[in-house]
Amino acid sequence: MADFKGVSYRRDITTLGRGGSDTSAVAMAAALNAERCEIYSDVDGVYSADPNVVKDAKHLPELSYQQIQEMSEAGAKVLNAQAIQFAKESKIAIYARSTFDDRKETVIRKLESDNKNDVIAVVHEQDIIRVTIKFDETINSTNEISVLISQLDFPIKEFNYLKDEHLNISKYSFLISKSNIHNWKNVEAHLNKTFGDRISIDEHLAAVSLIGEGFSRESRIIVETLNLLSENNISIFGVSTTSFRISLLINKDLLNKTIQLLHEHWVK
Repeated sequence: MADFKGVSYRRDITTLGRGGSDTSAVAMAAALNAERCEIYSDVDGVYSADPNVVKDAKHLPELSYQQIQEMSEAGAKVLNAQAIQFAKESKIAIYARSTFDDRKETVIRKLESDNKNDVIAVVHEQDIIRVTIKFDETINSTNEISVLISQLDFPIKEFNYLKDEHLNISKYSFLISKSNIHNWKNVEAHLNKTFGDRISIDEHLAAVSLIGEGFSRESRIIVETLNLLSENNISIFGVSTTSFRISLLINKDLLNKTIQLLHEHWVK
């Protein structure tokens, strides 16, 4: 069957967007009540980092749905996050293999937690844009932001809100992955025209993420990571965490150095 295509609720044929081939494969496996879905590409599974950046990146033979989903959402391009969610809901194991060499594979399935706080991978995303919009409290900022988000035809991430009662100012900020936008200059012009001097746009960022499990149980890994980057003169412009991921915003000119440093330190 042809992949990457779907039908809307109005019965209009449409494309599925980035990662649509993975989504098609998993959807077909679910429709057939399959136990597993094999996805073949030019790589033999998932690695602990991009092998083009880290030459000694380790092959990962098995991952949980949550781990690979966090990797995908943090920038890893092996499998689509939406397809992983579909597989998780349908209880379908995914086998990621190479078309040219079947000696290795990565299996994604439900795994029991081992309660370890280990880093298994370092993933990255280039060209992150941070948009910050300031509002005087006399303005209905919630309504303006709601309208803005509804108008954007691409996903945003890491949405934050901060209110300074002393200065009577609210700040909204969110991140955009430039790879998800085909007409960024038009979007940027629209944002600047709409918000004027209330908006600031930072385009010099990249994101590096540590993937593992149990990061919310203790602060050791994040504290050690912050100290490590500080010792190597790598500034951090933002931090976000989940139980499976620690993401850091850095200067994109230092991206490869940061990936290699974190991988050497954490991935044993």
